[in-house]
Amino acid sequence: MDKRNNDFAFDFKPIGQAIKAARKAQGMTREQLARIIDYDPRHLQAIENEGQYPSLELFIQLVTMFGVSVDEYIHTDKKAEKSSVRRRVDASLDQLSDKELSVIEATVNGLCKAKEPEE
Repeated sequence: MDKRNNDFAFDFKPIGQAIKAARKAQGMTREQLARIIDYDPRHLQAIENEGQYPSLELFIQLVTMFGVSVDEYIHTDKKAEKSSVRRRVDASLDQLSDKELSVIEATVNGLCKAKEPEE
């Protein structure tokens, strides 16, 4: 008799939502992605919106393609080094010139200053 614990319950929906957000951030429709990776758009919709488990091959392909960090979803008790959003922003920043980065720096400084409580 098989004595493995098959009561493993993992909610895949947050990872599916992260994949969806990353796909949209790249300006890609679900139909475009389906054509690229040769999967039915309805299957991708079920992964993104309903938490359907993808095959391991598809899972690795999607998180790699979109730079989704799964640590923050799997190890929820630990702080991830970098969230998926931070990784995507870092990758985008690498494509900017120093002049463009100075605009981003000023924006970040303004946001941080706006968060400071007034005295």
